[in-house]
Amino acid sequence: MKIFKSEYSNNYSNYTFSYATYAIKENDNDTTAIYLNGFLPYTGKTDIKYPVFYLARSLRIDLSNFIDSSENRRVNRKLNGIIPKIEKYNINDFDTTNKDFIDFCMDYAKQRFSEKAMDQKRFEYILNTGIATDIFKFINPVNNHVIGYVLAIVNQEIFHYWFSFFDIEYMKNFPLGKWMMWKMIKWSQKNNLKYIFLGTGYGTKSLYKIRDFKGLEFFDGNIWNSDIKYLKGLCKSDENIKNSDLFKLIDNPNEYLETIIFKIKN
Repeated sequence: MKIFKSEYSNNYSNYTFSYATYAIKENDNDTTAIYLNGFLPYTGKTDIKYPVFYLARSLRIDLSNFIDSSENRRVNRKLNGIIPKIEKYNINDFDTTNKDFIDFCMDYAKQRFSEKAMDQKRFEYILNTGIATDIFKFINPVNNHVIGYVLAIVNQEIFHYWFSFFDIEYMKNFPLGKWMMWKMIKWSQKNNLKYIFLGTGYGTKSLYKIRDFKGLEFFDGNIWNSDIKYLKGLCKSDENIKNSDLFKLIDNPNEYLETIIFKIKN
């Protein structure tokens, strides 16, 4: 794993200089370390030839601490009428050029991804970067109709729930997205993995992941932090413009530094 930084914004008046941090995966043995250090896959530029990851406020569940919540059980009851069948495919054994598969995912992306963030060119790039390892296919057993896909990164220790695509019609009557994420958490736990990563935790749109799943932690730039109350506060304040980094804004910087030094050391 190689780490590099790219200069971003600066505010010389209060000595705030920001750098975006990236990692390059050199081989498959790097995967777990990359995720444990808070990185997630970057696919925003489709001409990049290397597997690049960005450092962010990543979310994960420590599967040793996960138990079903009342919300998880409620969502599962909603799906009792169909109980989708799940098929797992290694991405190398799945026809990622299949028109029905592409059209299904693109139909969902056009309606649900903000600011046209996922076009077909980017989707095909994602499928061919060599980062994704598995595709999970969700099928209604009553009529054999495909109702969703999950694109994932899986090894013997971790699962990254990377992208998901749903049948919009089913979403009108069933909490399909929540159910699929919960089923992948349960799958990871059943297969004795240590962590499942759920993407980033920014803004109020991420609160459903934070509220609904036990054992959640977030990467705060230094450590994996389990202070969910603090995380909720961060998400709710993300829309506010900040003139400085959080360290400069806290009331007691020495207490903060002592806490960080202790946590990183231990």
